[in-house]
Amino acid sequence: MGYTVTDIGETTGVEFSGVGGGDIVDRSIAERCLDALDRRGVVVFREAHVSDEDLVEFSRLLGRVVALPLGGESEFPEIQRVTRDASKSKLAAYREATFFWHIDGTTDEVPNKATLLTARQVSDDGGGDTEFANTYAAYSELPEQFKTQLRDLRVVHSFAASQLLAVPNPSEAERAIWDRTPAREHPLVWTRPTGRRSMLVGATAGRIVGWSDAAGRELLDRLLVWSTRPRYVLRHTWRRGDLVIWDNTGMLHRALPYSESSARLMHRTSLAGEEAVA
Repeated sequence: MGYTVTDIGETTGVEFSGVGGGDIVDRSIAERCLDALDRRGVVVFREAHVSDEDLVEFSRLLGRVVALPLGGESEFPEIQRVTRDASKSKLAAYREATFFWHIDGTTDEVPNKATLLTARQVSDDGGGDTEFANTYAAYSELPEQFKTQLRDLRVVHSFAASQLLAVPNPSEAERAIWDRTPAREHPLVWTRPTGRRSMLVGATAGRIVGWSDAAGRELLDRLLVWSTRPRYVLRHTWRRGDLVIWDNTGMLHRALPYSESSARLMHRTSLAGEEAVA
């Protein structure tokens, strides 16, 4: 099978060109994809045009696919629609919060291992690109003394924290809906069995356990600014049919703003997360 694999960013990103459709459901391609994710955090399959069935099957070659809470918006319970069009997704009203840097699944017991997103329709209003920020690279370049200070810290993540960025003055009813999703506590520094480390920061990170709100906010904001410096960021401009996969606990991501009337429609699958090690 003739396809090319090319690094595309300073610290982040690998592009596969010349493979798509049902041909992507191939164990050797999945293995190369996993290797690229490990090295560079984000993998792009340009104009792959995978069907929903092939999206699910390829996801299964990469790991354990989770059925999303409000999946079933296609014929596959593993697939969720990402759109601001309320006629196409029950979660459309909450998508504005994705304009802020975040990590998927931080209110789950274990955040998602990886996310796969494919473009069914792209934005027609000039927005909707996706940016990724590599917190593996950002953590590795912190001063060693600072790393030591961070390693035992724990952070409370909540759905409400992210929604407050988009809706800073919610009604009581809105806040009650947000609070139905339980907050979760995770280590600030996410450590894998290999010893590799990244940081769990972003929109859902509300406070640091044992710190004052002000001191915790100052540190979380400082780390977010550090982690989203240009050398760590990859910007993806979507074409219809693109498939993008990212290592979720090592990459922050955000959608650049697009309107509620935008045609932008993505189909998403998620891979089950892996516990951090102490």
